[in-house]
Amino acid sequence: METDEVERGLPFQLQFDKPVPSQIKIAEWNPEKDLLAMVTEDSKILLHRFNWQRLWTVSPEAFSESFQGRCITSLCWRPDGKAIAVGLEDGTISLHDVENGKLLRSMKSHTEAVVCLNWEEDGQLIGDSGNILAYEDRTSRFFPPAPRVPRMPGLVSGDTSFMDDSEDSFGELSNSSHQRFNILCSGDKDGSICFSIFGIFPIGKIIALSKDLCRLIVTCSGELIEESIESRDRHIFGHGLLGLHSLALDASIFWNRKNELHQVAQQASNIEDLTEVIRASLSVMSKQWSDAMHMFHEKFDSLSSLINDHGLDSSPQEEFLSLLCGAQTSPPLHQFLVSSLGEVGLKRVSKAMSNAGKELQLIVLDHLQPAAEIIAFRMGELRGLSRWRARYKVIGLDERLINNATEKAGMFLVQVERFIMVLSSALQQFSNFFSWLLKCIKLLVSETSDQLVSFNSELVIIFLRFLYDQDPVRQLLELSEVDHNIEIEVLETMQKIKELVQLGGFSDSEYLRRTMAKEFQQMSSSFKEAFVMPFSTISEKILCEDLLPMFPFPSSPFNVPTSISYYKDISLDVSTYQMCQRRFIDYIAFKVPDESFPDILNCIGIARGFMHDLSSVKKGYTSLEAVLLSIPDGYHCVDLSLYKESQMVLLLNEITSTSESSGSAHMLVVQVADLPFVSVPRSTNFNYWKLHELKDSITYLQMENEKIRSIPHSAIAPLAVSDR
Repeated sequence: METDEVERGLPFQLQFDKPVPSQIKIAEWNPEKDLLAMVTEDSKILLHRFNWQRLWTVSPEAFSESFQGRCITSLCWRPDGKAIAVGLEDGTISLHDVENGKLLRSMKSHTEAVVCLNWEEDGQLIGDSGNILAYEDRTSRFFPPAPRVPRMPGLVSGDTSFMDDSEDSFGELSNSSHQRFNILCSGDKDGSICFSIFGIFPIGKIIALSKDLCRLIVTCSGELIEESIESRDRHIFGHGLLGLHSLALDASIFWNRKNELHQVAQQASNIEDLTEVIRASLSVMSKQWSDAMHMFHEKFDSLSSLINDHGLDSSPQEEFLSLLCGAQTSPPLHQFLVSSLGEVGLKRVSKAMSNAGKELQLIVLDHLQPAAEIIAFRMGELRGLSRWRARYKVIGLDERLINNATEKAGMFLVQVERFIMVLSSALQQFSNFFSWLLKCIKLLVSETSDQLVSFNSELVIIFLRFLYDQDPVRQLLELSEVDHNIEIEVLETMQKIKELVQLGGFSDSEYLRRTMAKEFQQMSSSFKEAFVMPFSTISEKILCEDLLPMFPFPSSPFNVPTSISYYKDISLDVSTYQMCQRRFIDYIAFKVPDESFPDILNCIGIARGFMHDLSSVKKGYTSLEAVLLSIPDGYHCVDLSLYKESQMVLLLNEITSTSESSGSAHMLVVQVADLPFVSVPRSTNFNYWKLHELKDSITYLQMENEKIRSIPHSAIAPLAVSDR
């Protein structure tokens, strides 16, 4: 008897019983490492090792002011364990680096709280199968590593360095993620379900995704109010069923087109990353140039005030031109050059403009231009794929939209080239103007000017006419409330552009009239329009196959412990690489509320074979089976979770006469595959709770017959189990 007790206790050993500073509401084990992520009631994420060493603690507001006060509502690990997805109450999903908790990416996939997350990957490495459609990213053959986001506003003069390597870990993580095709599935409290390939590229909206990526099972609570639910092969009838339901949805499009989806998602997600690099680059450049021009105008605008104070009817440009032509210096101009501006002030303004110009040129060459070039290349890759209509039209890669986005990427490249020329010309003219002014100041204060840099009088005239009170650089960088069209002085230029359309040039011949900022806005919009088509197309192909009412709610819905898992069917000898074979059996475990059935009290329900039952019914039999487990007397179930090797772990609290929450707790493991499952007949009429049919075949659990481990105090949810 003692030997049996030891054997029953082997799977469980209480390693730690540690207090935490705040109540834990969510807990998930890392699938690859001995790491436990926990969410506290005050929405902090804690990461601990198995030895309880805390690695880091983060909260949503630490990453963005927009996350201030947002509660964390769900948590999920990426299958390789290198990133963690966090769902927030405002519908945002954020991805965090496992090494330091840093925010890698955030996206607003939902409008309501994200209450569940599930991240599954294909077991096959991309390229292992020898399939000619296996994806290979060719960008590295032609381009150096993609540029990163430049440092945001707040730069010191002359500093355009990259962000720290630790702040740019998303690129490395995303590259490793793209080795296996994986999908992040998220559901909100209103019942909307979204899918994101690699967790970053939205591909559908329609929660547990099956491990073969073919089907998904959704458990949802509420009232079935539709008289007829359309499925692919039949009508499912039901009405007035308030309770917990399971839906089987056909997601085979993910398996059948995983190579095509992988290519599109890889290209599109990289394009979106590079688009953010361009957006940040334009923001940094705009701020740097704006600061420099502010200093210029702050100094030179005082000349206008001096002219007015002296009662003259002239402009600063006219005063400078008079000085350039050899006329006598007017009193306001003399006072401005000698006293207000002076040699020191002029050199300070000249240095600020020069530094800003150099910084802009570095950002363009190191960030903006490389990002634009890689985007154009990747759009060209997508353009080629879109022309293979037989394979890519079915997933929503629209040739017309991709062509338009590719053209916009090319137009933006032209805009970058023009900006480089405009910036270079402006810097040259500013430098020439400052050299002339410095010589004038030297002459006015009777100092020698033989060692000064020479200047070009014609460029001074051009500067005073076109640059003194105008800013073509800023015009190209910033979006204004009123669109400013750039005038093309030579009509022959526009005519030649229109003629190039016949030879394969851009169909939109007006792009030179737009600013670079406006072109970027149009390019970004064209990307969104092109990439939303796969999202819409895939969404339409995810259809409801089956509906299974589980148990009723007596009144309004409430939370009950549930768990869904998929175990490999060892009875099937199926190749891993066969298309969407039924290699996995679904298990749905749930606690049956005592209020649901008066004659079924303190029970756990388990159903299996639901997602394949529709095809089985067509062949004349049912594959759906279920079992009811009665919790031992004196205990009640706090939480449950399906576990590896067809096992289920129950977290039980002892019921005492004083309080239900006092006393000790137990963790109990049940071998699910050995349970006496009962076949459940099916029909198209769903106005009946099938679980009630099992009331005469309840299996009673006995503490002495199961594998258990005692906990010296009562326990509360959540229960976190690991497959490792």
